[in-house]
Amino acid sequence: MRLFGRKDADDEDDEPRGDGIAEFWTWWQETRPRLDSLVAAGDTGGLEDLLASAVAALHPDLVWEVAPGRNAMHTLVVTSAGDAELRPLAHRWAKGAPEADLLWEFHPSRQANPQALELTLDVGGFEFALDKLMLGLRAPRDTPRVDVAAYHPIFGELDEDTRMETALLALDWLLGEDDVARWVGEITAVTFEPIDAVPAVHLPAVVADVASGFDEEQWVLLEGQTAGGAPLVATARYPLRPVDYPLFDQHIAITLPYAHRDEAGLPIGASLTALRDFEERLAARMLKLRDDAVLAAHLSTEGLRTIHVYADPTGEAAIHAKELIVGWEEGEPRVDVGTDAGWTAVAPFLS
Repeated sequence: MRLFGRKDADDEDDEPRGDGIAEFWTWWQETRPRLDSLVAAGDTGGLEDLLASAVAALHPDLVWEVAPGRNAMHTLVVTSAGDAELRPLAHRWAKGAPEADLLWEFHPSRQANPQALELTLDVGGFEFALDKLMLGLRAPRDTPRVDVAAYHPIFGELDEDTRMETALLALDWLLGEDDVARWVGEITAVTFEPIDAVPAVHLPAVVADVASGFDEEQWVLLEGQTAGGAPLVATARYPLRPVDYPLFDQHIAITLPYAHRDEAGLPIGASLTALRDFEERLAARMLKLRDDAVLAAHLSTEGLRTIHVYADPTGEAAIHAKELIVGWEEGEPRVDVGTDAGWTAVAPFLS
């Protein structure tokens, strides 16, 4: 059985009490006998009625899916469907799930399906067999992505939006939704087969080859200008992707003024030494908090260095940042803490 969707606006009743994750799992435990009986009876309509309301009580834009499980008979997926703002909620939902059993397991994103190429779906009245999906693949040199042009014989019969939705769903089943976010760049759904297209079965191997070049931690040095034209130098983790840190939706911006700078406003001399020392101490703290925080990027311009840290708000990264700036002697340092699930503060550095 495969069933997926989101709650319609006119659905009512059978929602978990309240709108929190704990309330959902309380509802799940109380409703579990009914859910199991619906699954056993193959009553997809009844199951959909219950789950659509329950998931929408968490957030109406979350997407849910019941599919065959890897270790259990069924898996319940509640996913943000690529919405970076909702990804932390989906992962916290999964983190709060009960232990998997023989019947149910739980995931915050679609998982790769080893039998993906055996699947056939009805799409707009046409048969979409994944074993007929062909892909044109491009892996730009030294970049952490594979661009995909997807072709299927029925795509010429579908409208553009349906083609794209079908292609995205197929990629999720081939790679898993999170690996699509990590490694797949531009996606197009085309109506003519690319000249160098290969069967979709080859996509995981191509992605694995690209990923092998980024096994070790890497950083990239960037130069540019501010909106006002002032020179800017930045260093960013590479690749830098929110999907790698789905619970880190707290943004911690550490701003350090520096006294010694060149004509371009960039740090030199004693200030450069002090900044490096501060970042070494910050990195040491982050190492201890590696399950709770990550140093994403820092940039220097016009006498200020801004360090961007992303963290799990239930952790102590913000406390550590505020402790570290106490000893800064070159002007008044500042720590600003806020919510930024989409990592918009470091958008120019995202891979």
